[in-house]
Amino acid sequence: MSEVVKLERHDNIAVVTVNSPPVNALSAAVRGGIFDCVKSAIDDAQVQGIVLTCAGRTFIAGADITEFGKPPKPPGLAEVLGLMESSPKPIVAAIHGTALGGGLEVALACHYRVATKDAKLGLPEVKLGLLPGAGGTQRLPRAVGPELAVKMIVGGDPIGADAALKAGLIDEIVEGPASGGEAFARKVVAEKRPLRKLRDDDSKLAAAKADRSIFTNAVAALTKKSRGLEAPFAAADAVGAAIDLPFDEGLKKEREGFLKLMNGDQSKAQRYAFFAEREAAKISGVPEGTKGRNVARVAILGAGTMGGGIAMSFANAGIPVTLIETGEEQLKRGMGIMQKNYEATAARGGIPADAPAKRMALINGVVGIENIGDADLVIEAVFETMAVKKEVFGKLDQYAKPGAVLASNTSYLNIDEIAKATKRPQDVLGMHFFSPANVMKLCEIVRADKTAPDALVTAVSIARKIAKVPAVVGVCDGFVGNRMLAQRGKQSEKLLFEGALPQQVDAVVTKFGMPMGPFAMGDLAGLDIGWRSRKDRGIKSEIADALCEAGRFGQKTGKGYYKYEQGSRAALPDPEVEKLIDETLARLGRKKRVVSDDEILERMMYPMINEGAKILAEGIAARPSDIDVVWLYGYGWPIYRGGPMFWADTVGLKHIADRLAFYAKETNDPSLEPAPLLKKLADEGKTFASLAAASKAA
Repeated sequence: MSEVVKLERHDNIAVVTVNSPPVNALSAAVRGGIFDCVKSAIDDAQVQGIVLTCAGRTFIAGADITEFGKPPKPPGLAEVLGLMESSPKPIVAAIHGTALGGGLEVALACHYRVATKDAKLGLPEVKLGLLPGAGGTQRLPRAVGPELAVKMIVGGDPIGADAALKAGLIDEIVEGPASGGEAFARKVVAEKRPLRKLRDDDSKLAAAKADRSIFTNAVAALTKKSRGLEAPFAAADAVGAAIDLPFDEGLKKEREGFLKLMNGDQSKAQRYAFFAEREAAKISGVPEGTKGRNVARVAILGAGTMGGGIAMSFANAGIPVTLIETGEEQLKRGMGIMQKNYEATAARGGIPADAPAKRMALINGVVGIENIGDADLVIEAVFETMAVKKEVFGKLDQYAKPGAVLASNTSYLNIDEIAKATKRPQDVLGMHFFSPANVMKLCEIVRADKTAPDALVTAVSIARKIAKVPAVVGVCDGFVGNRMLAQRGKQSEKLLFEGALPQQVDAVVTKFGMPMGPFAMGDLAGLDIGWRSRKDRGIKSEIADALCEAGRFGQKTGKGYYKYEQGSRAALPDPEVEKLIDETLARLGRKKRVVSDDEILERMMYPMINEGAKILAEGIAARPSDIDVVWLYGYGWPIYRGGPMFWADTVGLKHIADRLAFYAKETNDPSLEPAPLLKKLADEGKTFASLAAASKAA
């Protein structure tokens, strides 16, 4: 009947199997195949029950995203689901792997659902800036009640088979999907069970219809973290329609919400981010078929904040770690902090109660670099100075086994220089984790001049194994993220000399969607770090230096650019800082002026985009989307703006180049002149996306 969907009859039970690897996505061919096979089974007088199942490693894992934004091909999913739901013969969805998005919507249109023990069921559309568009917001609340439905739809996280059984989303947990589904269908037919059509069953909505606060409280708890995002609120509205409106009217409201989001800027940005993350795992310039090296054990040098966080990331993925320090005291402190972190997460319910002990058992804390001998990957997380790094890498040669990948967790330093300290530069690369390393998703993988292709592939695949998003970058000061951030830092400092205040600059940046502004971030990191570094290099920064000279190092001293009340992290504007800035400007003979929020936004963002253009021109990043991945997962760039290079395209490169040229002149800062690549694209009316398209075509 179809190349990707087949129909078999096992006496009175018809089995419809979707086989469209890798994830059985709902392409036009799959939709058409299901429609034809189900219709054929309904029309067959000898068939009394129908089972819908999937071949391969998963049930239908969602829509075919490659069809998004293209003209729809028939049959539409709603038409397929309508046929299934109105079938006079019972249809059982037999689920294994993941039933996500459109996959779960297909299962919800069936009369019964069974799943294997390890199955996951969810509606994650909100993560692409969408809401379920084929009845998910109307059927799921009727299946599990509006509280759990809103949690699954607005939160976007799937639930396991046990939770699904308890909630009534599935009817039984089975061993194998096809055999279990068939056995269940036979039971339904033999017992002449009535068909349960979710569209006609409002029993689980009754409590929320009587007391709507049940629903509104659940929504309020979930949307607290959704600052700036449209989809969670639209999704909550659609679930609300299931409570307030008859089924068909609710469906209509859901469809309107879906189409509005689908055509909106936020969903375009979030879908772009989804593809950008996938693209980042593809390494340019590596021979096809290059296999990574086997990594069974990892050694980490340094049990401080970074080393400990990196060790936790590996333990979380079940990979054994040797954590190495220079002394017992430092080791004990590091191990203690990890233990505390795990216990706190378990207390919050973030991990099972037995997880801290299991994960800590994977981390073997020892003193002495000679203990790295059995590690396949060694990650150095010691003090951020070239002299210390080189000394460590010199010793690695002596103790690391042949073929071990040697990685430096540096945020700025030259990996080519570090590699020269060893006799095996082909094994050396950078793995730049972000703090806190057990939480932050980004890992910048730095390809040095002599890094072997298989070492690079190893680093990328191990980063993915520990749930990080890898982005391969080249060697330069600060790589991609910190190099661009430095441009923003320079401008934020200059703005203070021109009349802006820290709280004004930070407010503009957070309103844009960043989690923190540059000054609050400085206070969090500690202002003394930059002060020490400036002194080492003989550089002055009058306002920042004056703050440090007054003992204002940020949150740790209770005052920096802001003041902090005892035990609070809330940044409060401080008149003392305003006075200190005024005095500094008067001493330097600088005049204050009114700086608009628009100017602040442009001077915070456009110089970073300019630097991004230079990074692309130099080949430090292979694609504009790789730069966006770095900012989305390492620096809290708002997902609904798609990353700095994507956002630049939406603003228009001509406008950005013109404004940069204007500020270069106005502030007498030649570093703001538009980069050659930015200027070229702007003059030709092109975008950064056109670069990616051109390189793909080549």
